[in-house]
Amino acid sequence: MRIEVAIEGMLAVHAKHAVFTALGAVAGITRAEVELGRALVEVEGSADPAALRAGIQEAVEAAGFRVAGVTVLPRSLPTL
Repeated sequence: MRIEVAIEGMLAVHAKHAVFTALGAVAGITRAEVELGRALVEVEGSADPAALRAGIQEAVEAAGFRVAGVTVLPRSLPTL
């Protein structure tokens, strides 16, 4: 599963590292790409979606920012 997380309050480059480190502590997340204002995470296995959202929100808030939205993205590429 791929999840896009919109994050408010990330104004400097060091914020990327703080969010990346915090997301690494969330059970189920196997990969994360963090940019200013958003993160894209990948989850392997059958993680409980509600627990995963709560874990992501808690991690982002622990890093000092606010989750503005969480969107589950399709795992496959679009069909041509």
